[in-house]
Amino acid sequence: MAVTVTLVVGRDGSTSKDGTSAGVSSTADRTAFLANRRKADCILIGGATARREPYHRTPVPVVVISRSLINPLADNRLAHCWNLTPVKALDRAIETFGPTIHVEAGISVVNALLAADRVDLLELSITDIVGGEDILDIPTLLAHFPIQSERSIDGTRFISARRK
Repeated sequence: MAVTVTLVVGRDGSTSKDGTSAGVSSTADRTAFLANRRKADCILIGGATARREPYHRTPVPVVVISRSLINPLADNRLAHCWNLTPVKALDRAIETFGPTIHVEAGISVVNALLAADRVDLLELSITDIVGGEDILDIPTLLAHFPIQSERSIDGTRFISARRK
C-alpha cells in the first residue's frame, strides 16, 4: 500500500497562482505528474481542487471529498463524490479501488492526512515561480519526510521523500 501526496509549489511555497496549480507548474513537472498518476489505483482530491483544476478526464477513478451535494465532475465517468473526512475517504478509496492512492488535493486535505500519519510518500516539485497564493512552508512539510531522492530537470526541483 502506498499513499502518495503529489504537490507542485513555487520556490516561495505557493501552491497556486491565479487560482490553479497550473500557475506554479512547469513543463517538466507536468510530464512527471501525468506519468506518475497513471500508476495509481485512485486519485483523491478535495472539492475546491475539483472545481478549479482539470479533472474532467482522468486515467483512473477520482474521488472528490466534498460537503456539496453537486458533483463538480459529473461529466467524468470515473468520478465519485463522497461527503467524508479525508481519512475516511482515504480508507474507503483503498477498500474500493486498491492500495495505491495519489492525493492531489489542497493543503487542508494534505494536512489532515499528515496529522493522521496516513501519508507514505511525498512527491514534491518545486518550480522557480513566485508570487502565488496558498503558501505552504516547504521545510515544515519536508520535516515529516526524509528525502529519498532529489533531482533537477529544466529548473524544476523534484524531491521524493518517504515517511519516517
